Amino acid sequence: MAALGTVRGSSSWFSALALGVTLLKCLLIPTYHSTDFEVHRNWLAITHSLPLSQWYYEATSEWTLDYPPFFAWFEYVLSHVAKYFDQEMLKVHNLNYFNSRTLLFQRFSVIFTDVLFVYAVHECCKCIDGRKASKELTEKPKFILSVLLLWNFGLLIVDHIHFQYNGFLSGIMLLSIARLFQKRHMEGAFLFAVLLHFKHIYIYVAPAYGIYLLRSYCFTASKPDGSVRWNSFSFIRVFSLGLIVFLVSALSLGPFLALNQLPQVFSRLFPFKRGLCHAYWAPNFWALYNAVDKVLSIIGLELKLLDPNKIPKASMTSGLVQQFEHTVLPSVTPWATFICTLIAISPSVFCLWFKPQGPRGFLRCLILCALSSFMFGWHVHEKAILLAILPMSLLSVEKAGDASIFLILTTTGHYSLFPLLFTTPELPIKILLMLLFTIYSISSLMTLFRKEKPLFNWMETFYLLGLGPLEVCCEFVFPFTSWKLTYPFIPLLLTSVYCAVGVIYAWFRLYVSMLTGPPVGKTKKQ
Repeated sequence: MAALGTVRGSSSWFSALALGVTLLKCLLIPTYHSTDFEVHRNWLAITHSLPLSQWYYEATSEWTLDYPPFFAWFEYVLSHVAKYFDQEMLKVHNLNYFNSRTLLFQRFSVIFTDVLFVYAVHECCKCIDGRKASKELTEKPKFILSVLLLWNFGLLIVDHIHFQYNGFLSGIMLLSIARLFQKRHMEGAFLFAVLLHFKHIYIYVAPAYGIYLLRSYCFTASKPDGSVRWNSFSFIRVFSLGLIVFLVSALSLGPFLALNQLPQVFSRLFPFKRGLCHAYWAPNFWALYNAVDKVLSIIGLELKLLDPNKIPKASMTSGLVQQFEHTVLPSVTPWATFICTLIAISPSVFCLWFKPQGPRGFLRCLILCALSSFMFGWHVHEKAILLAILPMSLLSVEKAGDASIFLILTTTGHYSLFPLLFTTPELPIKILLMLLFTIYSISSLMTLFRKEKPLFNWMETFYLLGLGPLEVCCEFVFPFTSWKLTYPFIPLLLTSVYCAVGVIYAWFRLYVSMLTGPPVGKTKKQ
C-alpha cells in the first residue's frame, strides 16, 4: 500500500508540472513568431499539395524543404489535420500566408506533439539515482530533473515563441537515452535511427551511440580491469543493430532512391554554400575566431597596415552575414571545421571505448559530441546548444561537479538565445522566464548538494553575474548611443563572444570529468 501511495504521489506531482507548463505554452500562443513559422507552413503546403517526387525540388518559396524524409512525412500527417482549420495555408503559392486559424493550428501542433517529450522526461526520471532523495518533494532529484526538463527555458522560447518542433524531437532523443539506461539497447538504437531521419543535426551525437552500442551491447562482457573481452563479441547483436539501421533508412530514403533523387535530397540536407556561421554567430569557437579577425582588421586599418579597398565588404559592415570572409586570419572551409570537430570529439569516443563508465559514461560522451560539434561545426545554429543542455540535465542531479557544469552551460547557453526574440513585447517575457528558470536551477541544485563544496568558485560567479550588465548594455544602453547606426552588430557580437567563453569553459570541465573519472571495473554481462 505504501508503495502504491508513493507511485500515485509521484504521478500527481509530475502531472501537475506537465499540465502547468502546457498552460504556460497556451499563454504564449499570441506572442511573436519567427520566419520558421512560415517555413513550416510552407512545408505543410509542399507535402500536402505536391506529389512525393516534387517535395525536395519545390522552390517557389525561399524556405525549401531541407529536413530528412521522416520530418517531411510528419508535416504531411499534420497537413491532413490542418485542412480542417484552413485550406488556404496548404497552397504552395500562398507565400507568407497567415491568419488566426493558421496561428492556432501551428501553435497547438507543437504543444500537442510535446506529449512525447513529457513521456520521455517521465522515463528519464526512472533512470536517476535516488540515493540523495530527501523527504521533501521539492528536494528530490526526480522532481528537480522534471522541472529542469519540462520547464526548460530554451525549449519554451525556441518552440513556443520563436517556433520550432524541438520538444518533440528532443523527446525521441531522451527516450532513446532512457532505453539505453534501462538496458533496452535495441529500442534505444531504433529510436535514435528514427530520430536521425527526422532531423539530421542529431548526427552530431551518432559517434557516442555507435561506440557505446558496439562496446556495451555487441561485446557482452568485460575483463576485471574494464577492458573489452574480445571473445564475447556477438555477431547476432551486430547484425540486429545493422538490420535496424538498414530498415529505418530504407523506409526513409527508399522512395527517393527509387525516384533517383537521393543526390537532390542530400544537397538540401547539407547546404555547405551557406557559409561558416549563421546570420547570428552561435556562441562557439568560430565566434571567437571571427571576433579576433574583426579586432585585428580594425587595428590593421588604424595602423594603416591594411588597404581598406581590399577588405571584403561583408567583413566590415554588419559582421553578421552568412557569407563571412576573414580579413587577417585564414578563411575557414567546411573540411577544416569537419577535421576540428573530429579532433574535438575523438578523446570522448576513445574514453568511451577504453575506459567505459556505463550508461552515464555514454551520456557524457553524447554531451561532449554535441558540444564539440556545436563549437567547431559548419554553419551552426545557436539553437543547437539545446542538444547538450537537455541531456546534461540528467547528470546535474547526481553529482555536484556535474551540477556546476550544467548551471554554467545552461545559463550561458540560454542567454545566447536572447537575440532570437528581438521584439519589444517579448523583452519582459524572456527576461522573466530566464530569471525564474535560472534562479530555480541554481537554488534547487545548491540545496540538493548543500553538504558538498560550493557549486561555483569566485571566477565562475563573477562570470555569470556579468550576464546582467551585458543585458543592460545591449538592451537598454546601446540603442540610445550613436553606435547603433554605425555598428549595429555590436550587441550580437558581445552576446555571442561572452557566451562562447562560458560554453567552451563548460565543455573543457566536462571533458576533464570524463577523462579523470574511474572506469566500471567489474566484469558483468550486459
